[in-house]
Amino acid sequence: MTQTAEKFEFQAEVNQVLDLVIHSLYSNKEIFLRELISNASDACDKLRFEAIKNPALLGDELTIKVDFDSEAKTITISDNGIGMTRDEVISNIGTIANSGTKKYLESIAKKDRGEANLIGQFGVGFYASFIVAKEVELRTRKAGEDEAVCWKSDGKNAFTLEPVDKAGQGTEIILHLRDEEAEFADNFRLRSLIKKYSEHVAFPIKMLEVTYPEKDDEGNEIPAKTPEYEVVNDATALWKKAPADVSDEDYQAFYKQISNDFNEAAFWTHNHIEGTQSYSNLLYVPQKSPFGMFQNPEDREGLKLFIKRVFIMDAAKELLPNYLRFVKGVVDSNDLPLNVSREILQDNPLLKKIKSGLVKRVLGLLKKQSLDTEAYANFWKEFGDTLKEGVVEDFANREAVLKLLRFASTHNSDDTENVSLEDYLSRLQDKQEKIYYITGESHEAVKNSPHLELFRKEGVEVLLMHSRIDEWMMGHVQEFDGKKFQSVAKGKLDLGKKEDESKNEPSEADKTFLEKIKKHLEAHVSDVTASSRLVDSASCLVMDEDAMAIHMQKLMEQAGQSMPGQLPALEVNLDHPLVQHIEHIDNEDHFKQWSELLFEQALLAEGGQLKNPADHVHKMNQLMLDILK
Repeated sequence: MTQTAEKFEFQAEVNQVLDLVIHSLYSNKEIFLRELISNASDACDKLRFEAIKNPALLGDELTIKVDFDSEAKTITISDNGIGMTRDEVISNIGTIANSGTKKYLESIAKKDRGEANLIGQFGVGFYASFIVAKEVELRTRKAGEDEAVCWKSDGKNAFTLEPVDKAGQGTEIILHLRDEEAEFADNFRLRSLIKKYSEHVAFPIKMLEVTYPEKDDEGNEIPAKTPEYEVVNDATALWKKAPADVSDEDYQAFYKQISNDFNEAAFWTHNHIEGTQSYSNLLYVPQKSPFGMFQNPEDREGLKLFIKRVFIMDAAKELLPNYLRFVKGVVDSNDLPLNVSREILQDNPLLKKIKSGLVKRVLGLLKKQSLDTEAYANFWKEFGDTLKEGVVEDFANREAVLKLLRFASTHNSDDTENVSLEDYLSRLQDKQEKIYYITGESHEAVKNSPHLELFRKEGVEVLLMHSRIDEWMMGHVQEFDGKKFQSVAKGKLDLGKKEDESKNEPSEADKTFLEKIKKHLEAHVSDVTASSRLVDSASCLVMDEDAMAIHMQKLMEQAGQSMPGQLPALEVNLDHPLVQHIEHIDNEDHFKQWSELLFEQALLAEGGQLKNPADHVHKMNQLMLDILK
């Protein structure tokens, strides 16, 4: 068939759009193949839909083929899908945005390109071809029609249209690569890109098999056999199957495939959601925490995102909050909008609903697994500190996250973190209105803190928190199930009437004694008072209700953070023999040394750091020598 090609000029703003699509919208050149295969898959889907009404349209198996010619520097992507008529080519390919190219250009030229929500419009993905091609040729024939048309353009000023002969229905796109992009006309390169982006496309993607010359028994070369097409993608998506049809072995194999983890997953959840938003998800919790997960919370992989089984991004961080960054898996949405390059998720109500649904799925999975004490203990050891971040970050789900937390406690004889807040509430004393806890730099430090003495005496349970994140976390949570949290090392101690029963008001002589200690320690403490919480120890330090714990102040200073001047109060046990000894010291210098010793001992017990350890040792030696005289 011979007929002169018709030439169509692009409008000026279309040239600008083309330039933007080709050079700005895509950060990764290789995605051109993903876009073209996605279009081919859509064409096959449309034909399958049309065949419901007209079965005659559906002939051979719906297939996508990828061919290349390294010498000619071409790549050809073809399908036997729905195809297009001449008018459809003009309206769908000849015009980038049906809603008006000028408006389209203005939207994507804005600083926030996420507003250019036009990924569903055929043509934008197609023009990704020009990222690597100096010329693109498209041949297509509509299913059920006899005529075929060829569209051709260099992506600059114009395109041409002319009738052509084409044996079957469908579309064939030929990319004439630029010299610097010739690397893509390679068997291994194309197969790897298909594996990466289009492995789970619903239709088989075929390439010619690789054949090599063979030799017979006498060493003579046998010509290579004619290569045949072979399927190079899986063409299935495990997450799209019904959970009942997937074995544990299949789930574990898929986990290792997407996570590159040598270990098996600890547990997982697999769901299909239908309604205002339709999506599938397969979420895994690993057995082991990856290296550096807690040190670099922003450096995380995120979930793998697919749109209609086509791979979009490897680290969709927007789908889960930061405190659930240990979760691996796949999310496949039918209609989640992206920006025009499919590389950035848009912040919209649908995304928020999907994120909210995923969070509830993960927290529900953890709640279910928490019933298995041993399995959950393993999870908590690996990811407990990370989950605690959710108490601060996720106000909407704070109560659910709090129920998943586990702590050591004075109820246990060892350092096992297996006490939930619900366990704690089940053991409340009569008239106990608060949940008591203490934070410190180690389990040994908090377990042996002098602040626990009265609580042990009265049989009141205290949660022992010794992770670096605990002090920060507890600064953002006030209560659980109607019971307020109270640090036993901060503020005024309140055990109902037990405080009044355990200690009498100090006498005038005691008050004078305490004022004298305060005078000598005025650079170190805000006040010196009679303690209502000490039983066996001589002294302890108590911070204000809203102040940062002493061990955390030390950590912040070690990290180079300047800390505001927050002086603790010194509480003194007036019944302790050492304190009673100090009370009768007349020598002012000796009294000062003993007062400083009370403060320094209390500071060390809190995990604090002495500014002059050598002076402390010298003081201790001198006081012991004085006693021996």
